[in-house]
Amino acid sequence: MTEDDGGQLALVRGRVRKPRATTPQQPARELPVARVLVDVPLAHLDRPFDYLVPERMHATCVPGARVRVRFAGQDLDGFVLERVAESDHRGRLAPLRRVVSAEPVLAPEIAGLARRVADRYAGTLADVLRLAVPPRHARVEGAAPKAAAESGTAADSGSGADSARTSDGEPSARLAHSADAVRPGPWSSYQTGAAFLEALRRGDAPRAVWTAVPGEDWPAALAHAAAVTLAGGRGVLVVVPDQRDVARLDAAFGEVLGPDRHVVLTAELGPAERYRRFLAARRGNVRCVVGTRSAAFAPVADLGLVACWDDGDDLHAEPRAPYPHVREVLLLRAHESGCAALLGGFACTAEGAHLLATGWARPLAPERAVVRERGPRVAVAGDNDTDLARDPAARAVRLPHRAFEQARAALGSGPVLVQVPRSGYLPALACQTCRGPARCATCAGPLQLGSAGAPPSCGWCGRPAVSWRCPNCGGGRLRAPVVGAGRTAEELGRAFPRVPVRTSGGPRVLATVGAEPALVVATPGAEPVAEGGYAGALLLDSWLALARADLRAGEEALRRWLNAAALVRPASAGGSVVVVGDPGSPAIQALVRWSPQAQAERELAEREAARFPPAVRLATLTGAPDAVRDLAGLVELPPGTEVLGPVPQAAEDEVVRLVLRVRWADGARLSGALKAAQAVRSARKAPGPVRVQVDPAVLG
Repeated sequence: MTEDDGGQLALVRGRVRKPRATTPQQPARELPVARVLVDVPLAHLDRPFDYLVPERMHATCVPGARVRVRFAGQDLDGFVLERVAESDHRGRLAPLRRVVSAEPVLAPEIAGLARRVADRYAGTLADVLRLAVPPRHARVEGAAPKAAAESGTAADSGSGADSARTSDGEPSARLAHSADAVRPGPWSSYQTGAAFLEALRRGDAPRAVWTAVPGEDWPAALAHAAAVTLAGGRGVLVVVPDQRDVARLDAAFGEVLGPDRHVVLTAELGPAERYRRFLAARRGNVRCVVGTRSAAFAPVADLGLVACWDDGDDLHAEPRAPYPHVREVLLLRAHESGCAALLGGFACTAEGAHLLATGWARPLAPERAVVRERGPRVAVAGDNDTDLARDPAARAVRLPHRAFEQARAALGSGPVLVQVPRSGYLPALACQTCRGPARCATCAGPLQLGSAGAPPSCGWCGRPAVSWRCPNCGGGRLRAPVVGAGRTAEELGRAFPRVPVRTSGGPRVLATVGAEPALVVATPGAEPVAEGGYAGALLLDSWLALARADLRAGEEALRRWLNAAALVRPASAGGSVVVVGDPGSPAIQALVRWSPQAQAERELAEREAARFPPAVRLATLTGAPDAVRDLAGLVELPPGTEVLGPVPQAAEDEVVRLVLRVRWADGARLSGALKAAQAVRSARKAPGPVRVQVDPAVLG
């Protein structure tokens, strides 16, 4: 060894850090073991792990608190599920790194609900808790509860008792007055409405599928049902599809319940305000929560009523794993907590009809006489010989003579709603010669036209297609098989030159419009509420809504039409609706008769015959062919399972889908088998992700 070598070794020794001596952690004297759910989304690690609670963390390590733990060589977040005296693990327990917050944000009932949702959808508890508990905001958590006028929540001082009750435990005067006001109130239009409210008042657990009467002020009806429940000392949770519905509910609840009696929970609030309102519910400062999809897991104490409005809306389906549906989450809460459940809407889904058929819920529907009295007159263009004699092309043209004349007559007394299935100007183009879809030469995306005079461009990459040629026939002329809301508004503006035309859809959605005459062109779900109701409505391009490659195409089309028609004045006030489409379509006939429940029963019967949900349980496996084949081979399928596929979903991406179908009673076994198979794949680090969806909302 040379002198230089010795110097280098000395330098290396100087840089080597001696291992730091660790001081043994003194365990807590009572319940020294914490069962922690670590935030790891791997199926084979979907269980709690035991950690030692140091004595210095004994007071802050409470069930529901956020902690930091050492797991697989890194520090990860987790929730304390419980404290126990002994661990089943016989080895040495690692101590907790630290307690992130002593705030018990995860309520025991929410932890149990999340576990059942994960099992129902073959997912992991960690994934569900990401949906249920918002991220921590330290400044909000450490601050005193804000004043109700500033935060939009009730912030009672002192013990944080239920704001619906006075200090001696009696219902507050305002809520007692509101509860009296609903006898029978807006529920008098329904055959069993009074009985439903009386059951809520007694603290029972009625379960109902509510088919709202045309023109119903549904936010006020839900607010009155909430007032009855709160007056009995129990909590309320209402979930609606979007922010516009939340705004209407917020106003109605404030009017019926009074200020500071409810809290709004939506993702649009921002992290700080959302967490503040979440804590208001968790701490018991408020016992009434309204919100969108994520509010289904809100920690409402002593829950007495859960309600879901318009459960057929696809916004209720969570796009993140494990893809739960709000309806199923609320029904699980109602079943486990023994509270009342209410599924409402102008339409009725096949799932609602299934609940009625099994006896789990009761119908809450109006008398036919009430429907005729409060509903608009609905007609189909070209549904009789007189119409066809006057306009032979009534069933072929986009805006037949009858619809045009109906709009002109209705504009004399108020606004007219025009519902168009697609937004944009010309959202799809095709070859004029061979009728084949026009696609981009660069990325094969669909060509569309953004405005009049603009060249066609790709809807994916945005490149203009000035000199486009059809690759099939060589033609260079384009046609528009589908017309969007922008082009419709332009055409109506030329047809009615003295009438203002307003559009609602896409990035610009109107909440309300005035009572003055106007044409309001809107896409489904973006229809603004008109002051005094619309004088008339035109439902265009019904064929496009019915032609969707989806199991729920007819149900979804009818839901959209009913929601639009419900905004129109009663027939006695001149309200009328004209549908442009095939008069023989069952969905259109259900709209004309205004019989959503009968159509839902028909839809359920057809699904039972074809063996589709909700008559059966179904799961889809989507991914690369090898990965799907690997997962399918690991699943221990229940006897009688039908295996459909795999079939390609996107040839360019080599994605396939496999469908597994079992009897409804075997649904839990199928979910358990899928979860076990995913655990095997994650444990051996099998390549290729596979998306597993149980009873997916969309099944094309």
